[in-house]
Amino acid sequence: MANTSVRRYFKHLSDAITTIFEGMSITCSHFVRKPYTIQYPDRTPVRIQDTLPPRYRGILAVDLEICTGCLACERACPIDCIVIDAPKDQKTRQMQLTRFDIDIAKCMYCGLCSEACPTGSIHHTTEFEGADYSLESLIRHYVATPVAAYKAKKGEETDPVVAPILERGLAYIADYAEPVDMKKYKAAQEADPAA
Repeated sequence: MANTSVRRYFKHLSDAITTIFEGMSITCSHFVRKPYTIQYPDRTPVRIQDTLPPRYRGILAVDLEICTGCLACERACPIDCIVIDAPKDQKTRQMQLTRFDIDIAKCMYCGLCSEACPTGSIHHTTEFEGADYSLESLIRHYVATPVAAYKAKKGEETDPVVAPILERGLAYIADYAEPVDMKKYKAAQEADPAA
């Protein structure tokens, strides 16, 4: 009986030494190999933002020039990371955006806010580096001074500053925020599989 326990002891000891040497041989082999790590951000051949897919959902941005103050994005946000204050100005009877804050620390990048926006004012960017030293600095304040809310025109936008921003916002909605009708998509795929 003692003979079996001694044999088992030396077997365990042998297994332990063997596995240690196997692990150390793998570790030591990495000392002589060329590293695979690319130093970020200094030595990347292409900017990281340029390598991201078109529908990448990065940190949110807001174009206040085309924000209607409808609060649709605030209501659509499931975790309440968007806070908007848009009271009516008593003199001009026009809505004024006095606060538009997005808490990036809470945001889960779901895109529900950008889908709800009628003008495409709130949208995702390719910015992804949101690390900071405090949670307070992750709250993005987009309104410094009160701004008049955008009022949609019946026809085309004529303001040369607002027109391209509105065009970009509406293109964002058309390309990324509109849900895909799967029946039409499948029918188009069956009709032309190469498309």
